[in-house]
Amino acid sequence: MASSPVDQSAHRSGALLDHLARRMRLRAESVLAPLGLRPRHLVALTVLRDRGGSTQQALSSTLMMDGTNVVGLLNDLESEQLIERRRSPRDRRRHVVELTATGLERLRKAERALAAAENEVFSALDETQRETLYHLLRQAASGEGGEGCPRAMGALPMEAGVGESGGQGCEGADGIGPARRTVATPES
Repeated sequence: MASSPVDQSAHRSGALLDHLARRMRLRAESVLAPLGLRPRHLVALTVLRDRGGSTQQALSSTLMMDGTNVVGLLNDLESEQLIERRRSPRDRRRHVVELTATGLERLRKAERALAAAENEVFSALDETQRETLYHLLRQAASGEGGEGCPRAMGALPMEAGVGESGGQGCEGADGIGPARRTVATPES
């Protein structure tokens, strides 16, 4: 049985996307570090802001992280007084996590720093080209021909800062407000 020929065209995008993702991740990490944040912190803070808080279990599901890892992540954020955990008044077995005023201000600073980093990485593109790239990447990430939002891509906000995931015209899984372009990933 003959195998299918491999497309050897010069216009393959995977390596370029990988290169840009690495550049963006390095810039994101460098601008977040002075703020005491990592990309995964940024994603969690963004989810909490967009939802107005969350249970730890729902946050674990949204971030696609093991509960133990979420506890460590929340410990980091709580030690910096960026979030607050308390028992749910409806179910004392659950913890509710909310963003503090300090957390909201740090998130805003991080988003400004990430916007500047993104401007650096994409400086060769004008505004129209950046918008086109954004829409094409969203379409490719959704796995659909239109503006659909698959489960994995819709689970995280798209606009926090290295995405690390999202989809638009849709809300994140669990109804996280409008999806946003994100520069942060839970794996960070």
